[in-house]
Amino acid sequence: MKNTTKVMMAATLAVGTLAAGCQTTTPSVTAPVTQPITSEALQAHNWQLVDAKRTNGEKVTQLFIDSAKPLTLNFMNVDGNNRVAFMNTCNNLAAEYSVVNGDVKLNNVLATMMACPEPQASFDTATMATVQGKYSINNNANNVPILSIRNDNKVAHFKAVSK
Repeated sequence: MKNTTKVMMAATLAVGTLAAGCQTTTPSVTAPVTQPITSEALQAHNWQLVDAKRTNGEKVTQLFIDSAKPLTLNFMNVDGNNRVAFMNTCNNLAAEYSVVNGDVKLNNVLATMMACPEPQASFDTATMATVQGKYSINNNANNVPILSIRNDNKVAHFKAVSK
């Protein structure tokens, strides 16, 4: 009986090894996965600007005046209302937003009216021009969600950061 068990185990091991050796592997190419734009997806993180370029490929330098304080979008729900705050701007900028058929619509933009010096004044102006457009979320090669906003003039990319 012991010999039969040994022979069966050896045969199973041999067949398993042979089958594993005959398998071919093809490298998996993972395409970026687009996530649907929802309030929940937007509110899951803060979104920190990492890149912004005009359609001609030129960097939008007005958005990169202080690397220690990058433009950051904070989507939230306040008393049942969806809001987004634009952090690190000179003036306090915020807006109500809605997601309609996967498109983000900003409404009732609110701003304090401080007389900001340059380059902060240009940063605020560039911020409002940048956040208007078509939003999409994909994961980068490190599986970090990236929020992209495209409009006729530029494309901006924001990485997900903890709230």
